[in-house]
Amino acid sequence: MTEADKRVNLDQLDHDSCRSWDYSQDFCVTCGICSSMCPVSGIDDFDPRKLVRMISLGMENEAVDSRWPWICTMCGKCEASCPMEIKISSIVRKIRSLRERDEVPGILHKGLETALKTGNNLGLPKEDFEFILEDVAEEIAEEPSFENFTVEIDKKGANILTTIHNKLVNTHTDDLKHWWKIFHAAGEDWTVPSENWEGTNWGLFTGDDEAMKKMSGRIVDHMKNLGAKNLLWPE
Repeated sequence: MTEADKRVNLDQLDHDSCRSWDYSQDFCVTCGICSSMCPVSGIDDFDPRKLVRMISLGMENEAVDSRWPWICTMCGKCEASCPMEIKISSIVRKIRSLRERDEVPGILHKGLETALKTGNNLGLPKEDFEFILEDVAEEIAEEPSFENFTVEIDKKGANILTTIHNKLVNTHTDDLKHWWKIFHAAGEDWTVPSENWEGTNWGLFTGDDEAMKKMSGRIVDHMKNLGAKNLLWPE
């Protein structure tokens, strides 16, 4: 937001334009607790209470065009601490949903498009994904007490089906080992789907309900088709 953007004639605003939003934005008392809890407060002058007040005043277009909603991490700390129980994270997501899809910040828009098309935000082919999982499993099997370790892919009837965050097969493969070792030590019966395994639902983060439902539906289908009893969704 620029200095010019901060000067607003309140008489020219349509104060009822966002009144139908069901997030209690009109109850904000600008106490600042949300701002003190926000991990990105101050970046580009971002302040959660300012965003809430914009919606309360009916500044929908200004909020949608602003970078502020995309600075927010949607961690929910502001919402959890708000004494007026304003659904600030939901307000942010609502604002994001109103942005034209081709104007959604690049990595989110492109990642979501890729996930819808290929089953994961990286566009990683099935054979490459399986190779990475098996390579990590072999590394674990070389450690003491894990000699018999293997990764079960598309196993039917497992107790746990786990999705995977895309970065864990991209730049943080060692992080896969932690809960896999726990599974092994506990004698857990678990599996990983070979397709549509993405645990990061960017439909949620971009405010795209249809995309979110489609990606979530894929996981539901895995649970049904593989007959898994429980779901571990790390993201």
